[in-house]
Amino acid sequence: MRLLGAPLSKRRWRLAGTAVHLANGAAAGVLFQRLGLRGWKAGIAAAQLESAVLWPGMAVVDRYHPDRRSGAWPPLLLNPRVFGQEVAAHAVFGTVLGVLIR
Repeated sequence: MRLLGAPLSKRRWRLAGTAVHLANGAAAGVLFQRLGLRGWKAGIAAAQLESAVLWPGMAVVDRYHPDRRSGAWPPLLLNPRVFGQEVAAHAVFGTVLGVLIR
């Protein structure tokens, strides 16, 4: 939530991050359904594709995010732990998405 919310609001970053994250998930669900995709395998594939396409954006996060600039966070783009966490989280999201949309 902080990744998405902190650049938008210093005090209400949790609310901002949650709102952006929920909107992104809802948009992904609508697109998944409109493309006619179904099932957990398609869900995982779609979520991993989205993650792979957006991952280079971590270079922008590394340069401009307040927590990166302050040194509170390590560099993210080439961090294997952060990448692994994103792969795992998107796999869970894709599985749930694929199972729920019939």
